[in-house]
Amino acid sequence: MNAKTSGQRAQPPVLDTTVNDFVVKFANVNGSGSASANNMFAKAIFRMGIPVAPRNIFPSNIQGAPTWFEVRVNDQGYLGRRGGLVELMVSVNPQSMAQDLAEVCTGGYFFYDNSYPLDFKLMRDDIHFIGLPLTDITNSHFNDPRRRQLFKNIIYVGALAYLIGIEFGALQSIVEDTFARKPKLIPPNIEALQTGFDEAKKAFDNPLPLQLRRSNKNEGKVLLEGNAACGLGAVYAGATVCAWYPITPSTSVAEGYEKYVRQLRPQSSDGKDRFAIIQAEDELSAIGMVIGANWNGARAFTATSGPGVSLMNEFLGLAYYAEVPTVLIDVQRTGPSTGMPTRTQQSDITISAYASHGDTKHILLFPATPKECFDLTVDAFDIADRMQTPVIMLTDLELGMNEHMSDELSWDDQREYDLGKVLSAQDLDQIDRYGRYLDVDGDGITYRTIAGRHPSKGAYFNRGTSRDEYAVYSERGDVYQRNMERLQIKWRTAPRYLPQPVITTRSDLAKIGIIHFGTSMDACHEAIDQLASEGLIANDLRIKAFPFHDTVREFILGHEQVFIVEQNRDAQMKGLIVNELEVDPKRLQSVLHYNGDPISAHFVHDAISSSIASSDDDLLQQG
Repeated sequence: MNAKTSGQRAQPPVLDTTVNDFVVKFANVNGSGSASANNMFAKAIFRMGIPVAPRNIFPSNIQGAPTWFEVRVNDQGYLGRRGGLVELMVSVNPQSMAQDLAEVCTGGYFFYDNSYPLDFKLMRDDIHFIGLPLTDITNSHFNDPRRRQLFKNIIYVGALAYLIGIEFGALQSIVEDTFARKPKLIPPNIEALQTGFDEAKKAFDNPLPLQLRRSNKNEGKVLLEGNAACGLGAVYAGATVCAWYPITPSTSVAEGYEKYVRQLRPQSSDGKDRFAIIQAEDELSAIGMVIGANWNGARAFTATSGPGVSLMNEFLGLAYYAEVPTVLIDVQRTGPSTGMPTRTQQSDITISAYASHGDTKHILLFPATPKECFDLTVDAFDIADRMQTPVIMLTDLELGMNEHMSDELSWDDQREYDLGKVLSAQDLDQIDRYGRYLDVDGDGITYRTIAGRHPSKGAYFNRGTSRDEYAVYSERGDVYQRNMERLQIKWRTAPRYLPQPVITTRSDLAKIGIIHFGTSMDACHEAIDQLASEGLIANDLRIKAFPFHDTVREFILGHEQVFIVEQNRDAQMKGLIVNELEVDPKRLQSVLHYNGDPISAHFVHDAISSSIASSDDDLLQQG
């Protein structure tokens, strides 16, 4: 690919022509409106039937700091973060230019606004510089200052359409869909796209060797944010109360719930909403409202991130001990404390599993895709009602705030909600003395009632203090101990209602096992395929719930060396497995990633292969 004004500079190596398999990274200024343009770029590729994975890497301030947007294109469907250097950098931010240049692979391309001269100290001899005067082009076509800022982004998307082969019709359809309610904005956006395309075509002899070709790999797939899927799942789960306090990166869970519940749940005959959305004064109030609403018979939930879970600890302990169903969606971010609130981690495992003081254990769910965010949110309400306890779903910023290719969502209209052991008024009439904390069936799960379902019976206390089987206050040690032992029986009952781990067996003779969960899934699967191509065969197990099923222990015992991949510093999942399954920690080796970026296949592959290479064990498998 040659610029028509390339000068005398020596030409760097040229990449081999690559179709539907490369990474494009955008370097922008936060608050410049670039995210909309970059999303348009990614969605157009998706509409061409090509698997794509967009990731927004943004700062915690509102405006002015560098922000990045990474788009991976891979026709084989590897959509975890690849890691390593990128083939094409789109630089629209002078602040980060030196850093951005360093991320381009040898022979790669650096696309920039050459309305201004490029600092010669930044030049690299081994990459291609593609200059287009974006600012000058924008100023010549648009007069309004704000429009100039916004349309500059659209113009570079149009230029990229020429350079890498995005179908213009795909871009046009996205503009039409985006501004369907504001049709006056459609013509100027299409004009900006066309301008960028035409200017790039005039400036460059031919497109880049990084090319897009229409495919058919996206049938039955959608692009969806995990947080939006959680919000929609709460609607389908029958949630009628959402109490929350704003915090990155979970706010859009509540916003998604509000959007979908207003669309899908019609008002009552007298024009009133049949749901309640309360922005509480803090996280403590939010979880308190949720517990109260659930005790009163509603399906209620809240969403937060790590700092909110910290504040909610005492109330979570109350719900555990009083045995009130509660659903909490924790979209994890980099900690501790405020940490890097716009970066991702899997670092709330320990605090969530044992939230509160004293002996507590909480059910955890670990979705890996937007579809699982939807499905497991619905399941969380059933599990909470069945087990009469808090259920915490642990997603993270990478899953929650980025759009991911996912299987289409589905719903069975015949599905009925599982409310668990709830006594009706007729049931209560047949009981001489109702024991709220009486274990009738031997599974640790007692029978509950809904307030107001009976005119006189069932008006009982869900006690957070020590009590006997009939909810009568008691400080007798034997009574307390008996109740705590029943709660432990209930804990051992829980796995029968939780999703099983997903096990992929590539060889019954494989000596290597890899355990992962949540958003580590895609990177692990790609890394495992890379290891297999090098003669290292590994089976893997993906954890979907805690308490663990017995199959997790069996998987560990069935392999000589087991790696646990997690995105935190302290190996929290490994600690949970060792504590709860009483597994010898020497059998487990951690692969830990915690710099705030999504984990990459490159990182997982290198960590495991280097560990195996330095091991004395003969773990090499052929085929």
